[in-house]
Amino acid sequence: MKMGLLLFIIFFCFSCKKTQVTTSPNTDTVAAVKPPVTVNFITPSYSPSLLDTCKLFNAIPVTNKLSRTDLLEISGVAASRINPGVLYIHNDSGNAAQVYLTDGTGADKGTLTLTSVGNRDWEDIAVGPGPVAGVSYIYIAEIGDNKSVYSSVFIYRFPEPDLTGKTLPYVADINSVDIIQLKYPDGPRNAETLMIDPSTKDIYIASKESNFSKIYVARYPQSLTSTTVLSPVAQLFFNKATGGDISPDGTEILLRSNELIWYWKLAAGTTISSGFLTQPQVAPYADNEPQGEGVGFAADGSGYYTDTEIKGYPGKLATISYYKRK
Repeated sequence: MKMGLLLFIIFFCFSCKKTQVTTSPNTDTVAAVKPPVTVNFITPSYSPSLLDTCKLFNAIPVTNKLSRTDLLEISGVAASRINPGVLYIHNDSGNAAQVYLTDGTGADKGTLTLTSVGNRDWEDIAVGPGPVAGVSYIYIAEIGDNKSVYSSVFIYRFPEPDLTGKTLPYVADINSVDIIQLKYPDGPRNAETLMIDPSTKDIYIASKESNFSKIYVARYPQSLTSTTVLSPVAQLFFNKATGGDISPDGTEILLRSNELIWYWKLAAGTTISSGFLTQPQVAPYADNEPQGEGVGFAADGSGYYTDTEIKGYPGKLATISYYKRK
């Protein structure tokens, strides 16, 4: 009796264990539906079709071709603050993690190789102050995202090299780079415009979208150890922004596309964020670039530069154009 009862209990327990229902890792499950994220942008009231023409700069630029013929996807331009006349440019997605040194004549003045980061899609470059007082920094925007799929974007920051006494072309490895990880508050999006406020060290990004551009800001100090969520500033009726810049004195802003450039002159005491809400003017652009990408003020305020990508445009040359202030 006891032996039979024991065998019955063992058989019963084994049968129960075998018939338990488990969830297959391949079983479809219904994900919780996340509510849509609402982010409030201020939209200026002016009409983009009624803007005045800016007459502060020459309408016809001085244009020179780059002496280097291997740079086909130039996507930004920024003027050095410590090396007179030097401009920083770069290629965009999938190219080497390098910054190239040139000037208004297009001369080859050197190459900086960032050894600790890659080039997923560098889209703009800027120069401005940073964490160490009195030091000028180069900022590179890893913000390209044509399919709007990346949860984070990155800004790379490192001190400008001092070229005093150096032999040109200057070639150097940049082994130490600050990595600033940013996230949009309203989901991934494509962008090609980076701007640094020289007064506050705030980082501004303008999205590249059809018929409008969203302006975001990451206030200083930006974390190097955690992701910073960008804050909304304004939504402009600007089609497919490809580049922008803030003047070294913080009183002027440029925002460009492949077709036109907008220019803001800020009234005394106006912040950059507030400035984006004021009415701009249409600045000179000669429409001389097959795929105009970059725009940047000269370091001495004497004008602004533009450059262009030429990949996919047989027979076209990579150029630097300079619009001199009158």
